[in-house]
Amino acid sequence: MATSIRIEDSQSGAFAEIAPELGFNCFRFCASIAGQQVDVIDAPATVLDEPQRPSSFGTPLLFPFPNRIEHGYFTWAEQDYQLPLTPNHPHTLHGFCLDRPWRVIEQSEDTLIGEFQLSIDDPVRRECWPADFQIQVRYRVTENRLETQFRIHNPDKLELPWGLGTHPYFKLPFSAESQPSDCVFTVPVEQKWEMDECIPTGKIVDVPYDGPRSGVRFGSEKFDDVFTAWESDGQTLHCSIMDEKAGIQLSQACDGQVFRDVVIFTPPNRDTVCLEPYSCVTNAINLQSRDLETGLQVLQPGETIQTWIALQVTPVFA
Repeated sequence: MATSIRIEDSQSGAFAEIAPELGFNCFRFCASIAGQQVDVIDAPATVLDEPQRPSSFGTPLLFPFPNRIEHGYFTWAEQDYQLPLTPNHPHTLHGFCLDRPWRVIEQSEDTLIGEFQLSIDDPVRRECWPADFQIQVRYRVTENRLETQFRIHNPDKLELPWGLGTHPYFKLPFSAESQPSDCVFTVPVEQKWEMDECIPTGKIVDVPYDGPRSGVRFGSEKFDDVFTAWESDGQTLHCSIMDEKAGIQLSQACDGQVFRDVVIFTPPNRDTVCLEPYSCVTNAINLQSRDLETGLQVLQPGETIQTWIALQVTPVFA
């Protein structure tokens, strides 16, 4: 049985629950709107008691690569790497951090910080990546806002290629008085990657005007796509879900200096939509060898980078 840690904002009543043993997954975030508890993250009630597929609930953390590496194979610095394939998949999915325990290094009423270092927390996989890495994640609840801050450090003597993503499952609707079809999600993107069996071909195509950037009513269309050309206000990227009947909106913002792509995924047979910020496209470490702009980043030995994602729940005023 896994354990969870609850952090909360005592003034607003908002709280989050994180499972350090389950990839430091934040599997619950509840806001308080007009005295109503609004639970926006989808996870089974038995999440701590029964084994779950690590990428199927809550907010999985995807590092050092999000989504897939084709057939688990790539070449870096003239060395070939073959990663263990994800069970029941032809590829390797979602990195090395979401299915291993993290270490809690700091905790207070409203904040929790966890750390994962490949050579310490999963030494068997150390030889699967070009360099060791250390990632810290800081969750903080303030009012009806969940802030997630990331600190990525290269402790190695070799350069570290990396990509970061999250895979949040947003539970619909936001009120017992609403239906999932009352919810509209909006992601201001202009293009998407052409895919062949979930692997980008390298081609980017335009998104129709009536696509996600103008709002999609849940249930009207199925998605499992990687979008790019995500509209920025200069520093920040935004997407949102509005429960029109309840008058409640969930907004997700992230660092526009690091994140660039977003996966929209509607899991089958679930009243859930995933809006997943990525710093790089699926299979970026292979695509970059074709001189494509993939978003793959490299940290030199001793270098550190920080970035962030935030969720905010607010009432919608007519």
